Amino acid sequence: MDDWQHGGFGVYVHWPFCLAKCPYCDFNSHVSREVDHEQWRKAFVSELQHSASLTGPRKVDSIFFGGGTPSLMEAETVATVIDEIDRIWGIRPNAEITLEANPTSVEANKFVDFSQAGVNRISMGIQSLNDDDLKALGRMHSVDEALKAFDIAKKHFERVSFDLIYARQKQTAKHWFTELRRALDLAVDHLSLYQLTIEQGTRFGDLYNKGKLRGLPPNDEAADMYLGTQEICSEFGLHGYEISNYARKDAESRHNLVYWRYGDYVGVGPGAHARLTIDGQRTALNTHLAPQKWLESNAELGHGIQETEALSLEDQATEYLMMSMRLAEGSDLNRFEKMASRIPPSRLAQLQEMGMVNVEGKRLFATAKGRPVLNSVLAELLR
Repeated sequence: MDDWQHGGFGVYVHWPFCLAKCPYCDFNSHVSREVDHEQWRKAFVSELQHSASLTGPRKVDSIFFGGGTPSLMEAETVATVIDEIDRIWGIRPNAEITLEANPTSVEANKFVDFSQAGVNRISMGIQSLNDDDLKALGRMHSVDEALKAFDIAKKHFERVSFDLIYARQKQTAKHWFTELRRALDLAVDHLSLYQLTIEQGTRFGDLYNKGKLRGLPPNDEAADMYLGTQEICSEFGLHGYEISNYARKDAESRHNLVYWRYGDYVGVGPGAHARLTIDGQRTALNTHLAPQKWLESNAELGHGIQETEALSLEDQATEYLMMSMRLAEGSDLNRFEKMASRIPPSRLAQLQEMGMVNVEGKRLFATAKGRPVLNSVLAELLR
């Protein structure tokens, strides 16, 4: 059995367009007044077909439309992509098909159309339940608009998740916990809760470098927010199955589990990444970032792939550990040791003594103490 089968096989489709660029966002997203939807449909189909020629026969466990703002896509484009994926690989009967949506691009009839196209899960970018903070985050919707869009989504999809950002400017732990409890009262079965990170190359990054991004919570208060988030979500029956994701039992994001369990996944669209096992060799593939360049490459070559790299076993081991340790279930040391040499027992013992990791049988996972400083724990494990 190829290693990727431990994690499954997913398809990620990147829609790069947004109505506006959020100041904290470092994703490959672009504001464009005009989009030729027919051209994009053809390019997606072309790249999917090329990907299928690399993988050979597979069955698809999950599909994820991300962005950008995929709810700006025409439902016909979504349907075309799903139908093509089913034609060339076959979609498993219980596959998860997720589409990210922003409240500003939601209409009741659009959700009906997305559902009819084959989408069975919606992930909404609400980000805050405070109107002033939404403005500070550059969001174009109000809390009221977000809640109305969320209600519409619940009527048409059994599985609906939404995102919130915490450790925002001028936010205290007390304010966040109040907001979180309100969110949990609303939640269906899944929440993604991200601590605000300041990324270089974003507007927030520029302001931070100039000392003008004021009011960010100090590190110790941000850490308290993370730990409190774990406890409060548990009270409401949502377990933290990944660093930033919380779900009721069996409601975890199956598509993201493909990544974190180090399965294979196709990446379609500008700036999309892929990990594919091709003739037994784990391979990293990256597409052109610029939408126009990606389209031109598709027209010329039938795909927008810019870079292909065969991954060494050492590279695979590093990626596997970095992804799987984000999960509460942790890493399978048997898988890791097939890719790389064993982690020295003395190093594991030291981290266990510090209370950062636990080992149960052949499973290694970060503790509640280790998860907030996971990057440091990984650096020790991989040195």
